[in-house]
Amino acid sequence: MPTFDVVSKLEHHEIDNAVNQAQKEVATRYDFRDTGTEITRGEDGIRIAGNSQQRVDAARAVLEEKLAKRRVALTSLDPQAMVPGGGGIFRQLVKLKEGLTPEKAKEVVRTIKDSKLKVQGSIQGDLVRVSGKKKDDLQEAIAFLRSKDFEQPLQYVNFRD
Repeated sequence: MPTFDVVSKLEHHEIDNAVNQAQKEVATRYDFRDTGTEITRGEDGIRIAGNSQQRVDAARAVLEEKLAKRRVALTSLDPQAMVPGGGGIFRQLVKLKEGLTPEKAKEVVRTIKDSKLKVQGSIQGDLVRVSGKKKDDLQEAIAFLRSKDFEQPLQYVNFRD
């Protein structure tokens, strides 16, 4: 029986490259000089710091531009609230959404069931496996899921006959 998997994965090397490019641009742009604005990548996400809220917003815009050029979906970003720090520094953490949460996986399965397509979806960890009797039904399901907005980038992988 043909199957495919619905996953939400990020290309971390593309994110690292985008962060590096954004760091270089912030370091060289005239409007960021002597503002203490910096962009760093950590375990929990991307940290942006600057001497004002506007500088942090501008640095995040630069980061989003670099991510978009590298075809990283901006819907995978989850910017947290801006926090004032010591010395007049403002900080913002931008978390990265990766993997399907159980709620999002249930939403994908429910959408598949509501579509009345001849396929079934089952949750297996952080992915949804979709199976059907015909390859054409699976291709219809992929096209249907692409037309929906799940507020998170989805990939359709592991297509098997």
